[in-house]
Amino acid sequence: MLCGAMVGAGLGFLWYNSYPAEVFMGDVGSLSLGGGLGTLAVITKQEILLVIVGGVFVTEALSVIFQVGSYKYRGKRIFRMAPIHHHFELKGVAEPKIIVRFWIITFILALVAISTLKMR
Repeated sequence: MLCGAMVGAGLGFLWYNSYPAEVFMGDVGSLSLGGGLGTLAVITKQEILLVIVGGVFVTEALSVIFQVGSYKYRGKRIFRMAPIHHHFELKGVAEPKIIVRFWIITFILALVAISTLKMR
């Protein structure tokens, strides 16, 4: 029941968040969905799959961590702006192109995650 509700909430949000976005989720929605996904991964003992499927989100978070750490300790930035999708925007890549490329990467990571189910 919970998984179905999360899928419905995600699809409903994506319907209205297509470019140009009409609705923005905010912290309450994104943290709730992330916490729900994390909880489901722990309950089903599929934590590694969550990291693989959420590779784009992991990369976004790591880009912020690396940017802050680099600036704090070296005084230099790694990216023009963090998270990494803003770096690509500042380099001149159009926002819809970044979105579609992240979709493609997520789709490939989802296929990789599904293919690892048989190996374990």
